[in-house]
Amino acid sequence: MLARDEHLWLSRSWTTRRQRPGEPDGAYCFVDREAFERRVASGGFLEWARVLDDLYGTPTPEPPPGCDVVLEIDVQGAHQVLERHPDAVTVLLLAPSIEAQEARLHERGEPPGYVERRVALGRAEEAEGRQFLQHVVVNDDLESAVDQLSAIIEAARSGSARP
Repeated sequence: MLARDEHLWLSRSWTTRRQRPGEPDGAYCFVDREAFERRVASGGFLEWARVLDDLYGTPTPEPPPGCDVVLEIDVQGAHQVLERHPDAVTVLLLAPSIEAQEARLHERGEPPGYVERRVALGRAEEAEGRQFLQHVVVNDDLESAVDQLSAIIEAARSGSARP
């Protein structure tokens, strides 16, 4: 999606989790818990949350001029962002099924116990997110999901309520 729209800027989140084998270095800013907690204490995050055993957070964004910020965050973070920026456009991005979510987690190399916990959390996040997030996109086909996200962004830019 970012390749399609030069006016989108992806914020790089911080996390205390370990980098997965084969995961690109730029996927996250991988830090230890102490560094993360120092940043929390200094007010350096737009949002942050504990997800299972790790911490994730979005540093206060500094996008290039003329760019819209894209955040990849969970529902806890979305609540925090909406408190600060009630005009933010929110999208709940879902796997097409629980089985697909499980398969994607296994393909990433996650251990079975983690997969079970993450799927259970995902169910709760979906139920909560459907109650307050503005849009829902099911990522069953990447091209279709990107098209839907692009339409949502264009509608927001034009002032339309829905794409």
